[in-house]
Amino acid sequence: MYQITVSEEIKNACPIFKGAAVYAEVTNTAFCEGLWEEINAFTRELTSTTQPEDIKLQPAIAATREAYKRCGKDPSRYRPSAEALRRRLMRGIALYQIDTLVDLINLVSLRTGYSIGGFDADKIQGTDLKLGVGRAEEPFEGIGRGVLNIEGLP
Repeated sequence: MYQITVSEEIKNACPIFKGAAVYAEVTNTAFCEGLWEEINAFTRELTSTTQPEDIKLQPAIAATREAYKRCGKDPSRYRPSAEALRRRLMRGIALYQIDTLVDLINLVSLRTGYSIGGFDADKIQGTDLKLGVGRAEEPFEGIGRGVLNIEGLP
């Protein structure tokens, strides 16, 4: 299948890093009503129980912000995705509705506070995947955001 490794840069910057990978064969759909009911319920709970300034204090988000700092990126300028999603909801801006798999990943990220990546295995070239630190001029296109500057981002 795939050989997944963690770069020396990440190991040195974040020696207690823990990661997980899940591989699943699934059939995606354009929309799942039940999932959006859960997303909307989470949104109501978040916005009624959380203050915006408390988001960065959530343990998983705080740990990710620290990892950003150790890798050379300002987490207040380039927010971890879980934090950005929560802040978006706190501002009353709904999540993008992409497809069921992306929407599910967003909900898991929102609930856990961990920034989660989802990838289509059919589009991965090669068999070696490495978690590293972004380089200058390394291209990455964010959903709805265009090409992003990932230099210094885990």
